[in-house]
Amino acid sequence: MMFPSPGDAASVLALAFGIALGLFALAGLLRPDRALDRLLFGTLTAALIATYARWRWSDTLPPLTPEAGALWAYLFFAAEMVAVVYTLLSIVILLRFKDRSTEADAAQARREASGDWPAVDIFICTYNEPREVVEKSILPALAIDYGPKTVWVCDDTRRDWLRAYCEEVGARYITRPDNKGAKAGNLNNALRHTAGRTDAPLILVLDADFAPQPDILKRMVGLFDDPKAAVVQSPQFFFNADPIQHNLAASDSWVDDQRIFFDVFQPAKDAWGAAFCVGTSFIVRRDRLAEIGGFPDAAICEDLNLSLGMSRRGYATHWLNERLSMGLSAEGLPEYITQRTRWCLGTIQIALLPDGPLRGPGYTPVQRIHFLHGVLNWACKPYIVLMLLAPAIYWIAGLPAFEADVLSFLRYGAPPLFALWAYSGWVSRARTLPIFMEVTHAISALAVTVTLIQATISPFGRPFKVTEKGGDRTQMRVRWRMAAAFGGLSLLSAFSIVWAFIAPTAPAEISDIDYFNLVWAGVAMVLTFICFLVCFEHPREDLAFRYEADARIEAGGTSRACRLTTLAPGRATLAEPCDAATIGGPLVLHLPGIGALAAAADGAGLALDPTPEQRRALIVALYSHPRDTIARTARFMPAVGGLLRRGFGHG
Repeated sequence: MMFPSPGDAASVLALAFGIALGLFALAGLLRPDRALDRLLFGTLTAALIATYARWRWSDTLPPLTPEAGALWAYLFFAAEMVAVVYTLLSIVILLRFKDRSTEADAAQARREASGDWPAVDIFICTYNEPREVVEKSILPALAIDYGPKTVWVCDDTRRDWLRAYCEEVGARYITRPDNKGAKAGNLNNALRHTAGRTDAPLILVLDADFAPQPDILKRMVGLFDDPKAAVVQSPQFFFNADPIQHNLAASDSWVDDQRIFFDVFQPAKDAWGAAFCVGTSFIVRRDRLAEIGGFPDAAICEDLNLSLGMSRRGYATHWLNERLSMGLSAEGLPEYITQRTRWCLGTIQIALLPDGPLRGPGYTPVQRIHFLHGVLNWACKPYIVLMLLAPAIYWIAGLPAFEADVLSFLRYGAPPLFALWAYSGWVSRARTLPIFMEVTHAISALAVTVTLIQATISPFGRPFKVTEKGGDRTQMRVRWRMAAAFGGLSLLSAFSIVWAFIAPTAPAEISDIDYFNLVWAGVAMVLTFICFLVCFEHPREDLAFRYEADARIEAGGTSRACRLTTLAPGRATLAEPCDAATIGGPLVLHLPGIGALAAAADGAGLALDPTPEQRRALIVALYSHPRDTIARTARFMPAVGGLLRRGFGHG
């Protein structure tokens, strides 16, 4: 053994507590916007993680033999080291950070002074979304504050009603006879179709559920003053909570995992020259697209492959970290999982392409490393599955994942864990939380692991799966297959704890390594039980936004003032003491900027019946402006409170 024994319990606990206290104090003293502070905290965290990895290699592995116990231990260690390498590489990437807002300010000022605004074609990609979804993209796109623009609705399901709707509202409609190439094929069809018509030098791409803000083009087009800029990408923001936030009653206190990617990692990657397109709310140069042969369709992640194709020719993707559009997050757990498995498979497909960053020419070493970082993100998921299974395997099969006791882990494993929690919350500016982040990763780990296994056999040829949006979400749904998987894992961990004491071969005294695996089994049981709770999809109400405004209610020839608190295209909620139910009869709501809307009393609110023109005005007013409808930073105690309410059936 290279590392000294941990010592007595009191000294180990005191040391662990002291390290944790010091780390979280350090997080309060340092500032993540200072490069030196990022270097200091990142180096300290990396050093603790590297020490742990060294301890694992030298002191916790049995001799390598062809026996089941040794093979299992080394398999687990290999999966764990993938996660360690990914984490260390993440720390290196996060040493840098780039904010292009000042650059965008200067570029916008130059354009406004000269009046030189390039023409932009806006491509809205749609596949089978209902009208109540796609209209929230089309109408705000038409309302963008920019002169030389044309809105094209690229319909890949050939719907006559959508063609008629586009003609009605003033958008142009494009379709094609087949769906070859999926989304990339749809975009390439639009590229050919517009080349002989508007032929705008810049193209804004939107998914059908994303509503752009009025200033999106004025904020982004100036960044193309850099001749190397081929793509300018803005982050994705969401109107609604994702299934984990919603099902754990944590939409006001827990940040979805994509916020960390968009708000933290992408600005860091941009500083390294390795930011990439994320599929919607980006602008691309038409001439650069022509150089690479259009939107690439060799992999199902056409967005990532687009940026890589540009990188290979010396062009860059610039990340403008501003909220310039908002869309719908995956509303159900199956859709959430479908997204993650599609992103995983697309990344693996690109890794296998002959012109991809792992094999092809033209990439810089930094670009190759950043792509490898993306591959490792998915390659970490099997480790999560093994970690949840390991204690049960120990108690049932007698095979330890690694040979250590509780005190040794507290001495060498707890400090890097505390460091990672403290560093993650600090560098992400309070966008991560212990337990909840682990649950978020665990939810998709099983499906992603299966996808990785399938990709080793047949990585290409699987159909592109669109994330379904819209539909009735007012009923409770139970995702029984996932609930059975996570419930079974939780019960397996619970059984293994009981089995440790009642098994015919149970020892008379619990050994140090037994204690370690008992604690581990308890942690796995809790995490998988929380995942089990996520599988119960609680009803969602129609999305309504906070909308404080003075209005007037008219009924039976009388009129009274009221104040709105929330508003949706079909519903308004009123503040007390205005109770619409006391008015009675047919109602009219006079709403500034919208007009007189027919309404009906509905408790303390109003059910609205707007005309088509009023509905369009409502959609533009509600969806064309940024909304803080879900948490932007995380809060631990409220998140735990929501979790407990769900767990005890009170939420």
